[in-house]
Amino acid sequence: MHQVGVVGLSYRHAGVDEVARFSLPRAEVGARLPLLRDGLGAGEVLYLGTCNRVEVLYTTADGQPATDARREVFRALTGREAQAGEASRILRAWTGEAALEHLFRVACGLDSAQAGEHEIALQIRGAWEISRAVQVCGPVLDRLVGEALGMARRVHRLESGVRPPSLADLAADRVLAHFGTSPPRGSPPPVALIGVSPMTRRCGLLLHRAGVPVVVVNRTLEVAGEFAQAVSGRALSLEQYRASPAEAGALVLAAGGGEPILDAADLSRLPRPSGRAPLLIDFGVPPNVDPRAARAAGLLRIGMNDMIETAQEKRIAQLLRLAPVRAAIDERLAHLRTDLATRAVGRKLADLRDSFEQIAADEAERALAAELRDLDASQQERLQRFAGAVARRLAHLPLAGLRAAAEYASADALDAFFREARLRRSGPASSAHSPGTAPRRLPTHDQDRDVADAEP
Repeated sequence: MHQVGVVGLSYRHAGVDEVARFSLPRAEVGARLPLLRDGLGAGEVLYLGTCNRVEVLYTTADGQPATDARREVFRALTGREAQAGEASRILRAWTGEAALEHLFRVACGLDSAQAGEHEIALQIRGAWEISRAVQVCGPVLDRLVGEALGMARRVHRLESGVRPPSLADLAADRVLAHFGTSPPRGSPPPVALIGVSPMTRRCGLLLHRAGVPVVVVNRTLEVAGEFAQAVSGRALSLEQYRASPAEAGALVLAAGGGEPILDAADLSRLPRPSGRAPLLIDFGVPPNVDPRAARAAGLLRIGMNDMIETAQEKRIAQLLRLAPVRAAIDERLAHLRTDLATRAVGRKLADLRDSFEQIAADEAERALAAELRDLDASQQERLQRFAGAVARRLAHLPLAGLRAAAEYASADALDAFFREARLRRSGPASSAHSPGTAPRRLPTHDQDRDVADAEP
């Protein structure tokens, strides 16, 4: 895992406006990923952009340990060079096992504004699918992202029966509170969900269960229609809605894009049920509604900073509840560390074992050609089997030690061992084997297979 790195920023150390500066428009992510990979000089890359974080997960192209790539990510996402100290001030970087631990924490919701929320796992899966579709994600990230999503599923099972928190829950609560402060006559007015995302999906389902009618608005009408059926609502394209806004007591916005999707003119045309201005809840990063335009139109806008501030009040209690999740992540990281380390040196360990067996075979042939040449065929075969068993048992000790050391030693240290500890063959029999010839393997007794098969 030493070749893996993560660079990013989130609400935890940067404001939402800062996150917005590094966000890629959702529609452009697929086209930008190959350029991002090339800009980092990476082998594989994945871009995760949510309402409160931007993360770039990458692997080195040559398998060498990942290094701090904050300047490269800064340039690739903003289109300019960072000033002195700017990249290190704004962005955070993790490499090796720390990068994988960070990915696990994010996937399990431990790093979310609403600790323990499940939407982030869906967003990671969506980012993974985009990277695979444009062929910038390969076997290393496939394995690690799959592990992270598997960890997230395990967390969901640990919390079965417990309703996981979400910023979407807070949004639904704010909408219902907004309606409750001045109860409308008859049934509540509809809520317009603009953009189909994990946040608006969950918010829409909660409002539907509360008996609030829903209008689903999306750039693509077909996508809006599919979700509208699930919440017994009606669907409009974004173009239709901007031309003739449907009546709504509140708007929940979570649409991708680099610019506001409702401008001042659109806001001025919003209907006001019972003479009351609709509430705006804006999950967009960058904002889907310009805060200044909302104020000018006399509309109350609740943005991501407001939602995050509300969520922080409950964060400590949520993290205490999720303490077993942190333990499960540590357990999985330890297992993965051992597994990946063993795989990394597996071929070299097999070569080392073969060297032991080849030396034993050479020495047995030398002895049979000289001082033991009078042995009959049966005795020669027993001698060869004995030499092979001894070689495998002697090889077991350094092989077991190296497998254990691989978990903690650097790749350079292991390479140095294999380079300096080459086992040289000696004796007349060795000259019969050219460098390109496969080594002669000694016969193996059934009782010896447990030793031989225990090696990689």
